[in-house]
Amino acid sequence: MCGKVVLVGAGPGDPGLLTWKGKKALEQADVVVYDRLVSPAVLDLIPPGVRRINVGKKAACHPVPQERINEILLEQARAGHRVVRLKGGDPFVFGRGGEELELLARSGVDFEEIPGVTSAIAAPAYAGIPVTHRDYASSLHIITGHARAGKELEIDFPALVRAGGTLVFVMGVSALPRITAGLMEAGMDGATPAALVENGTLPVQRRCVATLATLTQRSAEMEIRSPAVIVVGEVCTLSDAFCWVEKQPLHGRRILVTRPRDRAGALSEKLRDLGAEVWEYPCIETVPLVPCPDMETALGNLKAYEWLVFTSPAGVEVFGNQMRTLGWDGRNLAGIRLAALGPGTARALSILGLRTDFMPAVYDAVHLGQELPARGRVLILRAAQGSPALTETLARRTIAYDDIAVYRTVLTGPDTVLAQALEEGAVSAVTFTSASTVRGFLRAVGTRADLSRITALCIGQQTAAEARSHGLRAEVAREATPEALVELARVCCQNI
Repeated sequence: MCGKVVLVGAGPGDPGLLTWKGKKALEQADVVVYDRLVSPAVLDLIPPGVRRINVGKKAACHPVPQERINEILLEQARAGHRVVRLKGGDPFVFGRGGEELELLARSGVDFEEIPGVTSAIAAPAYAGIPVTHRDYASSLHIITGHARAGKELEIDFPALVRAGGTLVFVMGVSALPRITAGLMEAGMDGATPAALVENGTLPVQRRCVATLATLTQRSAEMEIRSPAVIVVGEVCTLSDAFCWVEKQPLHGRRILVTRPRDRAGALSEKLRDLGAEVWEYPCIETVPLVPCPDMETALGNLKAYEWLVFTSPAGVEVFGNQMRTLGWDGRNLAGIRLAALGPGTARALSILGLRTDFMPAVYDAVHLGQELPARGRVLILRAAQGSPALTETLARRTIAYDDIAVYRTVLTGPDTVLAQALEEGAVSAVTFTSASTVRGFLRAVGTRADLSRITALCIGQQTAAEARSHGLRAEVAREATPEALVELARVCCQNI
């Protein structure tokens, strides 16, 4: 049975600009074929297990020729796969999307096109340039600045000058001198405001605002590189007043998020909302212990316990899966009180329809053990490498407990790309939500990595102690919540 190809516009880079329909297509894909200009943050939305094919096109370098890309789409569809062709911007705005559909149409393969936000409008918008404005421009003209291989740039400059309005050139960085000269030769005033927006909509976005006559020299001084869009017109004068991106507190900062991928979303999103470039690198993975005879035995004798204690959402998830296996609901926990180490764990319990009865004032193992109002026996379901501080504190209080490992934490392996990024000073700060994420990070970067320039943003004192023991400069959030960790990033990274 033949599959289907869905041509999806990934937008200009900011993952928030991927359409809801485009995201849904990714979630349903068997295979994703993508280009260089699709941002890593959008690629992170591809579910695990989906095959990825990188066709890596960029200016003047096509490691996979367009004809071969067309064939790959056809081959994957004929193999019965649901294929997403993921392209930067909008596939039908100088994205060669039409060319890719031609072979599919001739071959009778089912396909669909999901538009994306084009960089021709989004990049100027993020740079504070409205491409139309009643007082400045009533028309917009989008032109490609890229010529076919071996051919001259074919642009009717006199027609553009006569048309007036705002001109936006995409894929035109290498042709910038020819474009500015062509417009002025056709009669456009060299004093006309103009701009270049590099990496538009991304946290590393830069803008170069000048005049038509000076834009080439000014962009060379700033070393502006592709991808960038060129904007020409009076609307460029509004950029300084309207450029909201550069006013974000974490603009231009790259922050590494080390928590497991399935738990990184909320933290990453909050950091991106403040303008940070977020690099998700899961340094640990939680693996449920299945089967877990000790947990099964304890739950079979649940009436023997006064408290059921969870120290992480991962433990709650394992318990929830066991509840479903047993056909349990909240009624089976009647008479049992529930304790959570922090708000994240409490939220995981609420998803199961369970209310948290106790949470310590400070979200760490020591305070949980000190403050738990227990008289009877306590059942703890947590990681195999759980902090001994909890059980040691309960023992000092002569509170009986059963400490059962329901999952284990696996550290990731070495990563040369991450180590190189640290060596080049490309990372502003690293977030750590547990001592195990610190250990996983150190294993990934290796023993020879220079950690002296890295700020460790830690969710609690125990995590900070682990970071400091390895020579990291650690800062601690006011409380053990993602919100407090984001606030810490705001304060610390502005001083980096």
